[in-house]
Amino acid sequence: MRFGILYTPVFLEHRPEGYHPENPQRLEKAVNSLKKAGLWENVIEPQKVREDELLRVHERSYVEFIKRRSAVFSLIDPDTYVSRGTFKAALYAFGAVRTAVELALREGGLYLALVRPPGHHAGRSGRAFSAPTLGFCIFNNAAYGAKIAEELTGKALVIDFDAHHGNGTQEILWDDPNAVHIDLHERDIYPWSGYETDLGGREALGTKINLPLPHHSTDDDFIYAWDEIVLPVLESFKPKVVVISAGFDGFTGENLTTLRLTELFYAYAGSTLSVYPVAMVFEGGYGPGLEKGLPAFLAGYLAGEDLEVALRPSHGALAVVDTVKDILSEWWSF
Repeated sequence: MRFGILYTPVFLEHRPEGYHPENPQRLEKAVNSLKKAGLWENVIEPQKVREDELLRVHERSYVEFIKRRSAVFSLIDPDTYVSRGTFKAALYAFGAVRTAVELALREGGLYLALVRPPGHHAGRSGRAFSAPTLGFCIFNNAAYGAKIAEELTGKALVIDFDAHHGNGTQEILWDDPNAVHIDLHERDIYPWSGYETDLGGREALGTKINLPLPHHSTDDDFIYAWDEIVLPVLESFKPKVVVISAGFDGFTGENLTTLRLTELFYAYAGSTLSVYPVAMVFEGGYGPGLEKGLPAFLAGYLAGEDLEVALRPSHGALAVVDTVKDILSEWWSF
């Protein structure tokens, strides 16, 4: 099976002054975990995109704002910084995502765009929906991957399993009937969006699918939602490539959420996606998720084995899945 990693040290040049949870050490931790797992291979140096590629997902005024502010280190909101290396790193991140989509389509297999800065909270003009900040994100890498997939195949499917809702991705793809966005996340945390009734714009109803799972959800809850909603949509939509907005901050021991996921969910998700070409875009994850969740997903995909799991989902997870089925039954068969 084909496998590769799109990475450049340029991604380390987006850096804070002083402590910030989104920092270059995150990538160093991810790289070390992949090396330890024997997965640091076929590393490909991406090329940066032209600046006008950013306009495929963002307004010109926002792009120019980020470019201007990146001349020096500054906070653009209470959560999110830019530095002198931010804009350059972002152009290389888009280049990595484009190449990951192209290689997945051409070669099959999985290509990981191990990029910074992260992106799934970034909307067309910055903050998306009711979010108070950009949540560490600058430009939306996953939404760009969806646009490339749609350009090359006529349609796109994004799965986001970061613990936080990908509000920026949802906003950018909101009115696109050819782009399905499935988002599994923790309910009622930042950015306080992604509820079951978020379905897409008038011409795209049913293409935006949200699974806001309860606080303290476990592998059983996420795997149950994956089996009942994600896999049937994949089977019906039949994407030529799957774009994964891959955050690992739902892993137990991560300190930004209450989720209690382990290697099991990530390995299971990876194994079930092994029948599809995958372009994987790195999002959140700050500690144990990078050390254990990231390699578990890749190993699960590469093994391609059906994992037998006896599930005992919580009543809360059962209720969310039932609600989603009821709401989406007009467009999907579960």
